[in-house]
Amino acid sequence: MSAGNLVLTGSRRLGPGGVEIGPLALGLWRFTGTDVGQNAALVEAGLELGMNLVDIADVYGLDWGGTGFGSCEENLGAVLRARPDLRDRMVLATKGGIVPPVPYDSSAAALRAACEASLARLGTERIDLYQVHRPDMFTHPAELAGTLDGLIADGLVGTVGVSNYTPAQTRALAAHLDAPLVSTQPEYSAACLDALRDGTLDLCSETGMLPLAWSPLAGGRLLAPRSDGGVRPELLATLDRLAEREGVDRAAVCVAFVLAHPTAPVAIVGTQQPERLESLQAALGVQLDRNDVYDIVEASEGVPLP
Repeated sequence: MSAGNLVLTGSRRLGPGGVEIGPLALGLWRFTGTDVGQNAALVEAGLELGMNLVDIADVYGLDWGGTGFGSCEENLGAVLRARPDLRDRMVLATKGGIVPPVPYDSSAAALRAACEASLARLGTERIDLYQVHRPDMFTHPAELAGTLDGLIADGLVGTVGVSNYTPAQTRALAAHLDAPLVSTQPEYSAACLDALRDGTLDLCSETGMLPLAWSPLAGGRLLAPRSDGGVRPELLATLDRLAEREGVDRAAVCVAFVLAHPTAPVAIVGTQQPERLESLQAALGVQLDRNDVYDIVEASEGVPLP
């Protein structure tokens, strides 16, 4: 990183002394195709590009053309059975706690069963990072903590984290856990600055949790040619101005913005096209200074900063 450039392109760690992961991660929300060869090629392409964190969840497969709950994990499990060498190269992260149509259940019996089912679908003995997908507000955090600590003690899970939790919910769980929470997974992009404003990233600064940013391209809305999907035209214009300056496309600037926070977020990219993964790597060459990132914030929110 050059002087003045805020974009953090080095490796990150999951917890103090934890495993190193790249600044971009491979997200498998849309991993619904059943061609094992094509799926393996996508995973291998991501790994070759340094995207060694592979993010999935048991609920993935209920949309994007999937065949149902657990189908994306099953597809990844088929890849790992066909190519066991890939498992050794990845940090495997999955999530549990969404139980349609309940919708959320983090009770001890339900979450342990969810984790064990994920292990079976993935065909692995251990999940490197297990995250609670959404907060179950009717499970006491002490009960949830007992479950997570038990999964670690039994060797089924290496580390634990949360997803879509508020800072208060995160602190409540951490207060009862023996193991550290090593990650939190919020939505964060140039079009969704909630994590920047609601204390989520501040809590990461306080505790050392690693933020794993989902939807860094706002589900594709930031790639729309105009202001489609509720994205301000001023934001798209700002991103395009920076993209022209940096000699990259708009998507690379969007990803670079996510990487520019001092907590060193990981941007989870969800494209299912190997060539698109390679093009997103251009984000690592983008330079954004404070003027640039605050221009993006102001354009996103539509008001000048005080």
